[in-house]
Amino acid sequence: MIPISIAIHGGAGTILRSEMSPDRERAYRDGLQAAVDAGYRLLEKGGSAMDAVIAATVSLEDNPLFNAGKGSVFTHEGSHEMDASLMRGDDLAAGAVAGVRGVRNPILLAREVMLQTPHVLLSGEGAMAFAKACGVPMEGPAYFHTDFRYQQWQAVKDSGISVLDHSTASQLQGANKMGTVGAVARDIHGRLAAATSTGGMTNKQFGRVGDSPVIGAGTWADNNTCAISCTGHGELFLKAVAAYDVHARMLYKGLSLEEAMRETVMGKLVDISGEGGMIGVDAKGRVSMAFNSEGMYRGFRSSDGSGHIAIYGS
Repeated sequence: MIPISIAIHGGAGTILRSEMSPDRERAYRDGLQAAVDAGYRLLEKGGSAMDAVIAATVSLEDNPLFNAGKGSVFTHEGSHEMDASLMRGDDLAAGAVAGVRGVRNPILLAREVMLQTPHVLLSGEGAMAFAKACGVPMEGPAYFHTDFRYQQWQAVKDSGISVLDHSTASQLQGANKMGTVGAVARDIHGRLAAATSTGGMTNKQFGRVGDSPVIGAGTWADNNTCAISCTGHGELFLKAVAAYDVHARMLYKGLSLEEAMRETVMGKLVDISGEGGMIGVDAKGRVSMAFNSEGMYRGFRSSDGSGHIAIYGS
């Protein structure tokens, strides 16, 4: 049997049992499981890795618990600016968008960039014009309003600081939780794909863009090595070219996926104070997850019968 696998993440950071109610933890676990199931169902039917990671990412974008799509955080102006990227490993085709507003599922717009344009990354007003031209689903501001995100914004909107996601009121000044979602997969044809989507940082200003829409930094896929989706402090993942770095360690040093991810996450990123993590799948369908923070929302399922949903570091 040719192995199929999918892995997903919903953000990393200081995620503590002591600050998680049983009901909220159950909701997170259910959301993660739903995303894994959405992608795996397609793989079981012979679907492509690209379609599987899109389905899983859409599931997370539609869940207000996660900082992407519906659950996106507020900018300094009180709006929502979203980023997303998609890459497939057979031909290195990629599509990405940055700073888009009102797009229900940014990962679907990234797919249209990949399939319908000669470009890789569209941003701002140009990306919005393209979204309207190709008819991706749009929503008004009310769709993206959640009380939890609104309270996060209210707590810091006059402070001038930007805050990484999942923070509770007691943690906002620490800015220590990273909100991004993503998925990686291998299909029955041996093709790999990766997708990443985010609402960015609470109270962000000046059109800030992190690693999520940047191919090589937040997302990478190559059938010869691996598919990677990252979550963390975007500026440091950009500097580390984190997703591509794993691919390069596998290609040039001959490391396994797990070894390469460990060197990147626990070595290169730690050395520059880059907190966060990543998920990956290799050419043989083996899944690996690595993070240097206290937790990462994550899950996977493989056709060898393995799989789990997890949140905390231990």
